[in-house]
Amino acid sequence: MSPETIQTIGIILLTVPTIQFGGYSLLRFLTTGAPGYRDNPMRRSMFTAGHAHAGVIVILSIVVQPLVDYVTLPAFWQLLVRTGTPLSAILISAGFFLSVARPSATRPNRLIWLIYIGALLLAISVLTLGIGLLTAA
Repeated sequence: MSPETIQTIGIILLTVPTIQFGGYSLLRFLTTGAPGYRDNPMRRSMFTAGHAHAGVIVILSIVVQPLVDYVTLPAFWQLLVRTGTPLSAILISAGFFLSVARPSATRPNRLIWLIYIGALLLAISVLTLGIGLLTAA
């Protein structure tokens, strides 16, 4: 593995405790009856989706790192894949959480666009890597 891969995986692993804290927070909301969570289906669904997306995309972000070493991509595209995948985890989960930050929120606010931006970045990143892998075979 390249030094860039090792360093990027190390940085990504440092984000795992934030995801754990998010899970702990959701558990606390459920068990304490925090206002605006159990009694607000929209907010509960958005928080659950934000937490799930963060965890899954962070794992994907670790998986893609050594694959970037395997393909021949211009430096810009390598950097895009290396950083775009974990950045999409941040954007998508932030969109889910921040778009219903108020406990009384019954519909998402404008910050829901973070989800779409993150999803686009994720799609570009994985498509770039996928095409790189197919052309390297």
